[in-house]
Amino acid sequence: MFALTHRERELLDFLDVYIQQHGFSPSVRLIREAMGYRSNSPVQIYLNRLEAKGVIYREKGKARTVRVLREPAPREGVFLQGTIAAGGVVESFTDHAPEPIQLPEPLNQPGNYALRVIGDSMIKSHICSGDYVILHAVSDAQALKPGSIVAAHVEGEGTTLKHFYLKEGRAILKPANDKFPDIEKDATRVQIQGVLVGVWREY
Repeated sequence: MFALTHRERELLDFLDVYIQQHGFSPSVRLIREAMGYRSNSPVQIYLNRLEAKGVIYREKGKARTVRVLREPAPREGVFLQGTIAAGGVVESFTDHAPEPIQLPEPLNQPGNYALRVIGDSMIKSHICSGDYVILHAVSDAQALKPGSIVAAHVEGEGTTLKHFYLKEGRAILKPANDKFPDIEKDATRVQIQGVLVGVWREY
């Protein structure tokens, strides 16, 4: 059995959907834009990791020849994927091998993953620093209810936990703490990585 990090899983899912829709793999540039990277270097790093783990194949010296070979072995339970900032927009979405986390059964559902919160911008929504937020991957940000709490990645800046609103092509990320300002960006620059389905606190 082998495990994928959150970023590796994101890339694999993107490749799988793109290839099914178009019949061929995306370019490095398209992957870079979809994943919110500033350069091609992270794309190559994660492609190399996926190839080393045996889930994709690339023909040497040829562009757009990625093939998805197989899914990683299924996992039971929810895994901690890293940390997320509840404050400003920072690169706090740590990329490391997933760690299992013990949760109540209602939160222990397929497709859920956990992040540990750092910061107090969501304190009025009863999310404190050190809590674990349980998130579910989002395929269509347009379908989210206004005010949903999400893990949002802002292109070129980082990731944050906030209430999410869409208004006239703008994405508005609202904190639940008066000490922090709203974050407003062009919606094309904001990628929703997951929507909140639960919070877990250790005592």
